[in-house]
Amino acid sequence: MITAPPYAGGVSAVLPPASTAEPATRLDRWRDALLATPRGERLWRWLAPTLITVIAFVLRVVHVGDPHELVFDETYYVKDSWSQWLLGFPSTWPEGADERFNSGDTDFFSGVGSYVVHPPLGRIFIGAGMALFGADTATGWRIAGVVFGTATVLLVYVLARILTGSIVFASVASGLLAIDGLSIVLSRVALLDIFLTFFVVLTLFFVARDRRASLERWAARVQTRSAWGPVFWNRPWLLAAGAAAGAATAVKWSGLYVLAAVGVYVVVSDALARRRAGVGQWPADAVRQGAVSFVLLVPVAAVVYLASWSGWLFTDGGYGRHAVDASPATGFWAWVPLPLQNLWAYHQAMYGFHVGLATPHSYASPAWQWPLLVRPTSMYWHQDDFGLNGCQLPDGCTEAISSIGNPLLWWAGIAASVYLVVRFVMVRDGRYALVLTGLAATYVPWLLYPERTIFQFYTVAMAPFLLLALTFALRDVARGPGSMSRASGQAWVTVFLAACLLLSAFWYPVWTGLPVPYEFWRLHNWLPTWI
Repeated sequence: MITAPPYAGGVSAVLPPASTAEPATRLDRWRDALLATPRGERLWRWLAPTLITVIAFVLRVVHVGDPHELVFDETYYVKDSWSQWLLGFPSTWPEGADERFNSGDTDFFSGVGSYVVHPPLGRIFIGAGMALFGADTATGWRIAGVVFGTATVLLVYVLARILTGSIVFASVASGLLAIDGLSIVLSRVALLDIFLTFFVVLTLFFVARDRRASLERWAARVQTRSAWGPVFWNRPWLLAAGAAAGAATAVKWSGLYVLAAVGVYVVVSDALARRRAGVGQWPADAVRQGAVSFVLLVPVAAVVYLASWSGWLFTDGGYGRHAVDASPATGFWAWVPLPLQNLWAYHQAMYGFHVGLATPHSYASPAWQWPLLVRPTSMYWHQDDFGLNGCQLPDGCTEAISSIGNPLLWWAGIAASVYLVVRFVMVRDGRYALVLTGLAATYVPWLLYPERTIFQFYTVAMAPFLLLALTFALRDVARGPGSMSRASGQAWVTVFLAACLLLSAFWYPVWTGLPVPYEFWRLHNWLPTWI
C-alpha cells in the first residue's frame, strides 16, 4: 500500500529533517528557511514545478524545427498523421513523397487507405500540431511531442508529490527527467513514444491517487473485526486510471501491459489493506473487490481505445474498412456491427505483423541491452563543409540526433532500481511498489521478444520510473547511511546532481542536432556500439 505523505504540510524533502543526534547541515538550514513558513511553502509549491516545467519546455522547443526534414521513422508518422487528420484515416503516398513533403508540398496523398500497425491516437496529436502550426513546417510536425514531453515532466512532479509530499523530492525527480536526453530527443521528433509515456505516467498518477483515497477511507472506518469487508464502487481515480491506460493503448499496444500491471497492483494492494483491517476472509474478500476493480478499470479503457478509432469507423476509405463485408460473422457473433467486425479483422492483421516483426535493422536493440545503453538509435546524422548550408565552423559542421539518455543518470538509475527492489523486500513500502510496477510494465514484457526488431528508444516510457527510483536512492544517501555523516551524504548527492547537469549540457548538442565540430561529436562515442 502507499503510505501517507510524511508531512501533512507537504514540505518533506530529499533532505529529511535532521535527527536530534546530529546537528542540522547547511542544506538543512537553507531548506528550512525556504519552506518553514506557510507563505514560503505556498510559494515554492507553485514556483518549483513552474520553473522546472519552463526549463523542460525550453530544452525541448528551441530549434525544434531543425532539421527541416523527416528524420528516422518520421517518414511514416508525419505523413500518416497528416492524411489521417484530413481524411479520418491514414492514406498511402506516391514514390518520392519525403522529398516533396520536406519542400512544403503536403497534400498529394492518394486517398487510398494505408496499412499502419499502431492505433490512431498518437497520430491524432501529431496531426493536430500540424493543423495548428502548418503541415509544411517541421515545427508543426513536432510541436505535439514538445507539449506532451513537457507535460510528462510536470506529471512526474505531481506524482512524486503524491508519493512523498516532498517539494524537494518532486523537484529532483522531475528536474532529472527535464534534462535527460532520451526524454528530450523523443519530445523533439514526431514519433509515438512520448505520447505513450505521458499516458503511462498519468495512469500511475491516478492509481496513486486512488490508493491514497482508499487508505483514507479505511482509516476513517471503525476498526471492527468481521469476516467480510465493504466493496467500494466509488473510486473515480480508478476509473480515470482505466481511461488513461486506454489512451496509452490507443497510442501503442504496449499500453496493455500497463493496464494489466496496475490491475494486479490494485488487487494486491486492496487485499493487503483488508488483511490489515482485520477482515477474516480477506483473500476471498479481495477477489470480490478485484471484480469491481476490473469493472472500473477495463471497460472504460476499452471505450477510450475504441473511440480513438472513430475516424476509421465513420469513414469508408481506411485500410481494411470493408475487409469482411462479403463474409461477415455468423452464429453467435452475427450481432456485432459490420464496422466492428472489419476493425477486428484489421487488428488480427496488426497482431500478425507485430508478432512476426524480425526485419534486420542496424539500430535494432534487444531489451536485455537497454539497461546498459548498448545500442542507442541514431535519429539523424549530417555533415557540411564550411560555408555550406550556413555552416560557420572552420572544420565543418556535424549534426546528430542520438536517442541516448544521460549515461550517468541511466546507469545510476539502473543501480537505484535494483536497490529499490531490495529496499521494498526489506520494508514493504507501497510507494516503492508503485514505482517498480511502472518499471516492470514498461520493460519486462519486452524481454519476452528477443527476436523482434525493437529499439532502445522505447525505454523513454521507463525513464520517469527509473528516475523516481534514483531519487528515492538519493534521498537515502542524503540521510547519511551507515557510518556516513548526514553532511557527507548531502555533499555526495549535490556532486552527483551537478555532474548530471554538466553531462546533460555536454550532450545537449548531440541530442538536438546542433552543428558542432566532428571531433566534438566523436567525444560522445564512449562505446563503439554508439556510432
